[in-house]
Amino acid sequence: MTRLLHLYLYNNSLEGSIPTSLGTCRFLQDVRFCHNKLNGTIPKQLLGLPALSVVLNVSHNSLTGPLPPEVGNLKSLVALDLSYNKFSKEIPRQLKDCLALEVLQMQGNFFEGTIPDLRGLKGIQYLDLSHNNLTGPIPSYMVSFSWLQNLNLSFNNMEGEVPVQGIFSNATAIEIYGNSGLCGGIQELQLPACPIRGSKKHRKHVAFKLTLALGIAAAFCLTLLSLISLCCLRKSKKKSISVSSFGHFYQRISYQELLKSTGGFSERNLIGSGHFGTVYKGKLGPDETSVVVKVLNLHKEGATKSFIAECQALRNIRHRHLVKILTACSSVDYDGKDFKALVYEFMPNGNLDTWLHPEDGFQQQRNLSFLQRMNIAIDVASALLYLHHHCQTPIIHCDLKPSNVLLDDDLTAHISDFGLARLLSESGRQAFLNQLSSAGINGTVGYAPPEYGMGDQLSTNGDVYSFGILLLEIFTERRPTDELFKDDLNLHNFVKLALRRQVLTQILDQSVLNEEGETKNMITCWSDWTNEEIECLILVFNIGLACSAESPRDRMDMTRVSLELLSIRDKLLENRTHE
Repeated sequence: MTRLLHLYLYNNSLEGSIPTSLGTCRFLQDVRFCHNKLNGTIPKQLLGLPALSVVLNVSHNSLTGPLPPEVGNLKSLVALDLSYNKFSKEIPRQLKDCLALEVLQMQGNFFEGTIPDLRGLKGIQYLDLSHNNLTGPIPSYMVSFSWLQNLNLSFNNMEGEVPVQGIFSNATAIEIYGNSGLCGGIQELQLPACPIRGSKKHRKHVAFKLTLALGIAAAFCLTLLSLISLCCLRKSKKKSISVSSFGHFYQRISYQELLKSTGGFSERNLIGSGHFGTVYKGKLGPDETSVVVKVLNLHKEGATKSFIAECQALRNIRHRHLVKILTACSSVDYDGKDFKALVYEFMPNGNLDTWLHPEDGFQQQRNLSFLQRMNIAIDVASALLYLHHHCQTPIIHCDLKPSNVLLDDDLTAHISDFGLARLLSESGRQAFLNQLSSAGINGTVGYAPPEYGMGDQLSTNGDVYSFGILLLEIFTERRPTDELFKDDLNLHNFVKLALRRQVLTQILDQSVLNEEGETKNMITCWSDWTNEEIECLILVFNIGLACSAESPRDRMDMTRVSLELLSIRDKLLENRTHE
């Protein structure tokens, strides 16, 4: 059963070891062996499955030995549950490579030593390391886990000072009891104070108390000023819509803070503008964190609906390939006019559109290799797979295009701009919240599927079409609105015809061939490619064509798209390793 996708064998009385032959099931996404009587360890073959991206649950068994370092191969896995076994030795540092992990449960084992560097788990939401033999201090990097909702380190042998920032500022979100060597932390934890040694530390302690007293005085003054400002706002007779109406996920932020963070919405901080608003770069907070502020143009019809749609779509979704919304503002400006803005994390490498279509002078600086393009395509596919199939309420993005794919400092892709997004009912068939949609075709010309222009209902198949066009554009550097495309010729047919005639050199973006940026002609570059690389490229183009088929019934599903793209990348990497 080598094409098996899901393997559920939990709640039985299975004995013996986990078979190594599972390594031949390369399409497995979800494996659950919990509540059995299995022994031995987790075979490396299982940990090497490229498609394992949903859950690996082997909890409540009798598995022994150290956790194999090959666990770091599970880069796309969302949940890993190893709890209540007999694993021992140190926690492998390779766990930090499981970049997509949101749930990690390792409680009830015999893990020992200090907690390794796991700061790569930027999207972790639930982390349980309780009931082990862990020692040493609580790692300071855990305060930066901004998505973390619950942390359990109880019943270990940990010692040292408990942090007070991040999740450690919320006593209901952490469990650290059963560690007699811990001290400090917030008052609610009722831990003993950390010992102060030496006069130098004593002076620091006194200085801290003085700073705290000054801080309290400053906070009192700020509170008084806030009350005065609130009275002035009430007199303006303009009612401000509370951000809390969009859910508790967002913290409040004022118009004044955003005005200051963007230098008065100055032109020098202007990043770009779209249909519903203008985008600025800004710096927020005492550490001047770089952010992106999208200010809605409320004079545009549908702008308010776009704001609500984006809040509704983003407030309950978590994925490392979706742009993170930090906060939202719904208030009034200094002229008493309605003001709405969204604040996102800043992406230092801009959007994909500027890489595919660089301005003059930036061609050499914005050259993406074949592998980098593959990684970006896989990132986007992973995000769509999550939106369509793994959200409690499926979400249609409705406006997927290169300018809405943002790249962070290591060129990891993040889908942004959910202003046209739609939530689907639980059946995944009937669109609701249609009152949020604006008149006309949803999406952008060239990327919107043809059925939307004929008034068909919104569906996840529409996003698949947009992804197909995006994938073809990534490797051809041709926009779907290119002046070359007239009459019956479009990007889909352009690629299809080239594949039929076996003239890939005529459609492939030249910079894909010329990865080193040297000046070479197309024939020389093409001759450097192996047959396996050419085959991988053809497979990618075929996926793009299958996704952008005119009829929704003929399009691929994002589950299959993600699996096939991962398989192509593995083949590409394997070929380069053997060169």
